[in-house]
Amino acid sequence: MTTPLAKRVIFTGRVQNVGFRYTVKDLARSFDVRGWVKNLPDGSVELQVMGEPAEVAAFIKEIAEESHVAHHIKGLMTESIPLLENAAGFTIVN
Repeated sequence: MTTPLAKRVIFTGRVQNVGFRYTVKDLARSFDVRGWVKNLPDGSVELQVMGEPAEVAAFIKEIAEESHVAHHIKGLMTESIPLLENAAGFTIVN
């Protein structure tokens, strides 16, 4: 078993008011990941996700390249963050 990792991803583009967060939450069911997604005041969307490295990478790729909201994404910034201590499941944060 590999060590879990956590990533913070900021999606920019027309990613609010297009069902982006709900799509991300729905996609998370197909992956062994935990975390959350929320809208930011500047119009971007923040994702914090934790899991096995391959699962996290596949989840982010699914969102950014293969989901029906992928065409709304104009950019994304990814960084490693500390593990999400109290993450259980995957949620939308308001």
